Amino acid sequence: MRGFLQGVTPTLLERYVYSKPYFDQHGLIVATEEDRCIGFAHAGFGPSDDLASTSPRQGAISAVRVLQREDRFDVGKKLLKLAENYLRDAGCHRIVAGGQFPVIPFYLGLYGGCRMPGILKEDEVSLEHFRQSGFEEVGRQSIMHCSLTKFRPTVNRQQMANRRTHQVMAAFDPSAESWWEACTLGWAERVRFTLQEKNARTPCGQVMFWDMEPLSSQWGVRSMGLYDLGIDIDKRRCGRATYLVGEALRQLASQSVALVEVQVNPREVGVAELFNKLGFEEVDEGILLEKK
Repeated sequence: MRGFLQGVTPTLLERYVYSKPYFDQHGLIVATEEDRCIGFAHAGFGPSDDLASTSPRQGAISAVRVLQREDRFDVGKKLLKLAENYLRDAGCHRIVAGGQFPVIPFYLGLYGGCRMPGILKEDEVSLEHFRQSGFEEVGRQSIMHCSLTKFRPTVNRQQMANRRTHQVMAAFDPSAESWWEACTLGWAERVRFTLQEKNARTPCGQVMFWDMEPLSSQWGVRSMGLYDLGIDIDKRRCGRATYLVGEALRQLASQSVALVEVQVNPREVGVAELFNKLGFEEVDEGILLEKK
């Protein structure tokens, strides 16, 4: 499975799961049989509105896994019920399956891709676990890849004008913009590209990338995930987003990055068109499931 890290070790779990400052052992529900672990479900909470702490209002059951056996779905249903009880007892009124940004407490880097896209379409067993427990589909997330080995930025009159009047500045390993970002991505190598007007030298947009380790290690190429793309409202519709992302991809390619991933809501037609124009292609799909 493309978006599922194989051979997860205790060291990786310690770094990417157990070491989170909000990790609570009571949210990790384990099923055993004769002192042997046969499955688990793991629940956690999303962030507060100011991204400065966790909040019990929204939660995620980040994972449910059961050994392949005849009663796996019965075991899974019991695990999910206990995980739901853990969240609801704390006051949670909305529970998502896997994770939906920003409700992504665990497993980023081990599952899904550059974001937690709910449950991967090809992860049929997990989808069945959640559906049998009453979770309903509320949307989908398109997972898109762009190979940088032959990438060339878009060239037209509008883009040439943007090149004359703007510059793109890179900042490596910038400070996290919130406590939540520090918790979920603070361990990753990140780079921020800022779009500036040459005359005013004031930022009018930015896009962030992070090195998708350890998940991308099994793909065999250096890969980065794109997130947090934004252009100031009064600066949009002039091809600036295309120029910013295209220039960022060009600079990443010069640093031996071979692949970039982005996750897009297909309903955001303009955003999907932007990435299609830059050569991104859909490689997978995430299913967004919720239970209220």
